[in-house]
Amino acid sequence: MSVVSMKSVDAGRGAQSGSGMDRVVERRGLPKWVRYAAGGIALLLALLLFWWFAPAKNSQTIAADRLTISTVQKGRFDDFVPLRGRVTPLVTVYLDAVEGGRVEKLFVEDGAMVKKGQLLAELSNSDLQNNLLARQADVSREMNSMRNMELALAQTRVNDRRNLIEAELTVDKARRQYEMQRPLAAKGFVASRTVNDSRADYEASRRRLEVLKSGQSTDERLQTSQLAQLRASNASLSQSLSIARSTLDALNLRAPVDGQLTSFSIQVGQSLQRGERLGQVDSAGHNKLMADVDEFYLGRVQPGQTATVESGGKTYKAKVAKIYPQVRNGTFQVDLWFTDGEPTDIQRGQTLQVKLTLGDPTPARLIPNGAFYTETGGSWVFVVSPDGRTAVKRQVRLGRRNADMIEVLDGLELGEKVITSPYTGFADKDRLDLGR
Repeated sequence: MSVVSMKSVDAGRGAQSGSGMDRVVERRGLPKWVRYAAGGIALLLALLLFWWFAPAKNSQTIAADRLTISTVQKGRFDDFVPLRGRVTPLVTVYLDAVEGGRVEKLFVEDGAMVKKGQLLAELSNSDLQNNLLARQADVSREMNSMRNMELALAQTRVNDRRNLIEAELTVDKARRQYEMQRPLAAKGFVASRTVNDSRADYEASRRRLEVLKSGQSTDERLQTSQLAQLRASNASLSQSLSIARSTLDALNLRAPVDGQLTSFSIQVGQSLQRGERLGQVDSAGHNKLMADVDEFYLGRVQPGQTATVESGGKTYKAKVAKIYPQVRNGTFQVDLWFTDGEPTDIQRGQTLQVKLTLGDPTPARLIPNGAFYTETGGSWVFVVSPDGRTAVKRQVRLGRRNADMIEVLDGLELGEKVITSPYTGFADKDRLDLGR
């Protein structure tokens, strides 16, 4: 077997690297303008999606289960307003110190039932007593002086009457003397001079009588006027003395009316000032209710309107007796009087539930009364869309309201749904997205 030796053709050229066999492969990509266009489209889509799903500036997303949604319905509107009435006495008479003094005795305690004129306490005031005694002496002296003047006038009247009688008697004598002598003088039995003297005496007596009567008439008129003035002064002095005695008696404190004595807290030895408030007497068994009413109803509450009062499971009737129109802290006060008897177990200061009727029941479109009213004033509401996904602010006109319902005048139709819960946190929005 023979061996044949083979030489590589390239043996004489030496060894070569494999780099001569590599080929450069060109990578083909998208053109730059295509990539830029794609990026712009993607950014635009992202902006569109954000605009679509992001909440608008005047809208807000809120969970529907946090809201109270009510339906506009037709029904009967009962025009009333609920009140809380505070029991107060129907008549209260305040007890003041007419005159100041020191408390010497107490005859009753605070809270006692008293009768008119009953002695409550006794005061002492030495200065007042001395002054009143001196005044009483002065009044008595003046009255005695008036009586003396009245007596003197009476005596003068008697003397004038006596003088008148004597003058009339003198005239009568002179007349008879003259009438008797005149026929005798005609026959010559009496001298003419004597008859003339008798006639002169008669005429003079008659003129003196006329002058006396005229003077007495003037004196009588003046005396009558003077006596009337004296009697009026006498009566005034007597009244002044009675007032002085009643002032002294005012140191004894007495109950002005029948009732229950309250706020009476004076003590023995205490010094009281004139006009100082000592307590009060409340009418027993006769009470009224004082209630605060929202100023919204000021123009609708009138005297004589009826109300019902709940107490002890029973209903009592009352009426508006007095209105105090001064508004304080958004409310005004009214007095309610019971018209068919009052509860027997009520106490002063107790509060009772009152339903004040403002008008007759009428048919109307209604929505439940809710806290939204305090924030909108009844001028607008959020109306829920039929699919329940959104709610939009809408201007409405609401009318009367009570504790349960509000009357709809305009802006809402039957069957529409509105949000009646508080609008806190989104009252400034125009649109709500209701989440589930």
